[in-house]
Amino acid sequence: MNGPAGVMALVLAESAGGGVAFLFLTPLWREVRPGFFYLTGALVVALAAGAAATAAGAYDPGTASAGRLAAALAAALGGATVAWLALMVVKLRSAARIVGIATVPLAIAMLVAFARTTDESLGLSIFQLLAGALFTGAVLDGLLLGHWYLTDRKLPRTPINRMAWLLIGSVVIEAAAVIAGFGSGNGGSSSNSLNPLLTVGGSASWIAMGMVACTGLIAAFIRLTLRGNRPTAVQSATGFFYLAVITSFTAEIAAKVRLLP
Repeated sequence: MNGPAGVMALVLAESAGGGVAFLFLTPLWREVRPGFFYLTGALVVALAAGAAATAAGAYDPGTASAGRLAAALAAALGGATVAWLALMVVKLRSAARIVGIATVPLAIAMLVAFARTTDESLGLSIFQLLAGALFTGAVLDGLLLGHWYLTDRKLPRTPINRMAWLLIGSVVIEAAAVIAGFGSGNGGSSSNSLNPLLTVGGSASWIAMGMVACTGLIAAFIRLTLRGNRPTAVQSATGFFYLAVITSFTAEIAAKVRLLP
């Protein structure tokens, strides 16, 4: 893959994979009402479909076969998500959970396929994409969870507190991934196609690092906000999650711009 469409495909794929991972690998199934799964599942479908569509428009002759596989797996993730959503609609929740958990390894396979389309070494690319998935997934699921408290007033603080800590952990992992990518990748034509500033002295990596640091600061504010017992604490934390969406996606675009020609 190449160009802006390729970069966007990587970021959308990460977001879909991270969203489904936090949805099914944390205890949310026993904590929140089914409506939260409908909401998050619908977002995952949109992200996976977007990743498939943008990947299809970003084929590079040198990695065409890998790009087609990545696009197909992204579409498969969207289809599998629709499947477990349909199972929930017909009240087959146990089957829906099984299919949902099965989408996690499917999402990992998708990210590995996308890693094969980059100019980095495969191991480093996989690490960067998995780190990005954790990073963006924690932000998106945290934002949706914060909004869900407006629907379920009796929901305890445990889920949002856990998501705040997961965001902090994902910031650390993402920072390590960005640092590992310093000086690697081409940082050339793909940067030119997005923003000329990103070609100056590897500025893409510095922008990514700065945005990761900003997200880390926001995550700390979220955690401090949730320490209070006032009823509006979750609303304040949700407002910070909005800011984290902006900084995290800016960080991911800047970090991934160096991976593609």
